Amino acid sequence: MGCILLIQGVRKVPVNYAKQIVGNRQFGGARQFLPLKVNSAGVMPIIFAQAIIFIPTIFANFNPTGGGSFLRALNDHSNVWYMLIYSIVVIGFTFLYTALIFNPKQIADNLKQNNGFIPGVKPGQPTADYIGAIMDKITLPGAILLAFVGILPGIAQRFGVTQQFSTFFGGTSLLIMVGVILDTLQQIETQLLMRQYDGLMKSGRIQGRQTTSAVQM
Repeated sequence: MGCILLIQGVRKVPVNYAKQIVGNRQFGGARQFLPLKVNSAGVMPIIFAQAIIFIPTIFANFNPTGGGSFLRALNDHSNVWYMLIYSIVVIGFTFLYTALIFNPKQIADNLKQNNGFIPGVKPGQPTADYIGAIMDKITLPGAILLAFVGILPGIAQRFGVTQQFSTFFGGTSLLIMVGVILDTLQQIETQLLMRQYDGLMKSGRIQGRQTTSAVQM
């Protein structure tokens, strides 16, 4: 459930579009929402963090003594220092990767070109600053939850779960598995809606779907 909330969680920012009259038709005037994902970085921070922490352990393997207690702790997923350093690196990479892929200035320019605006916020740079501030607020809990998912195998090992089982159902593999399942369900839902397929049985329709009439005039 936590992984589903992490992947699907969004903050909806209300957006209004100005009315435009072209000929006898009216366009715009509708109120929509701009979905800002809580975790825009996906699993990339976990992959980067694992790569960064794995580098010191490579040099420790060339040392006959094992490279000291600190480097040995980086090889133990259940070690407290490993989980602390890992969490900090994941949180840092989450903010860094989100800043690289998310551009509030471009979103603000697109809203301005489409006569859209956020209520109470001026178009242009103030809109970009407002969206950027919201992203900073919602990225922090998303980064903390992502770090928790990453150290979940170590926490499970400290509670007596075997290393093979805890590693298989933790971190990157868990997020990728949940993400692929959710994406597959969304693709199936899209295909069913495009073909107006109402299901094989009266019960079991996808929630929110309205029945369509087959009567033709």
